[in-house]
Amino acid sequence: MIIWVYLMANTNFEFRRILGQRVDATTYITATKQVLDWGQAGRRAYVCASNVHMVMEGCDDAELRQAVNDADLITADGMPLVWALRLLGLKEAERVYAPALMEHILEVCAREQVPVGLYGSSEYVIQQLTTRLPQRFKELQIAYACSPPYRALSDDEEQTVRDDIAKSGAKVLFVGLGCPKQEKWMARNKAAGLAIPTLGVGAAFDFLSGNKPQAPAIMQQLGLEWLFRMVTEPRRLWYRYFYHNPRFIRKFTGQLLSSRHGLKRL
Repeated sequence: MIIWVYLMANTNFEFRRILGQRVDATTYITATKQVLDWGQAGRRAYVCASNVHMVMEGCDDAELRQAVNDADLITADGMPLVWALRLLGLKEAERVYAPALMEHILEVCAREQVPVGLYGSSEYVIQQLTTRLPQRFKELQIAYACSPPYRALSDDEEQTVRDDIAKSGAKVLFVGLGCPKQEKWMARNKAAGLAIPTLGVGAAFDFLSGNKPQAPAIMQQLGLEWLFRMVTEPRRLWYRYFYHNPRFIRKFTGQLLSSRHGLKRL
């Protein structure tokens, strides 16, 4: 059971920049409260859950880096970013993992009768989610569920999607398109007037639908979730991890040494 504590909304999260990308120091409680407040207010906002993959993709893709940095909230989805925040001075930084954040928000939405929407993944996964989530989160209202085509949508098609979401009455939208597609989608549609908080949750749709297994808790705590995922999906993920992880270590070490050298000079 997830314990919900009511707090005043905090929109001034402390943050640090990791290789040029902002990462906010938040918690499940404050992030959940913030998203629900945005949803009830009908505010245009989006949340990115950042990890090493997203940071390194941002190093190579200026459009993605801008989309992430423009987000209203950026959580530390992976333990390496939590450790990086702590090394950069945010000693109380915590992991806010997208699938777990989605579960927190779904529990509150079910209890408070706040309708939600799902956008992304395959038709099979969306069907599984619309069946399983209300069974797990009693009285959950899924007002909108859509598996878009894998091709890029036209402007008219995206406008139709925005119109359908608005008509559905959903107050919070979970987006499972994967990085970098979902971050760019959220940034683009916020700018186009989508008046609902959206959360990029990546593989959460697959995990919560039962389509793919999650890493054991101990591997997540040790920052080894990447290894579990690579072993379970080697053909799809081996390049991502063997290319990005060493680059992240090298580049962040350089950032850390440079920042500490600058402090010493002051």
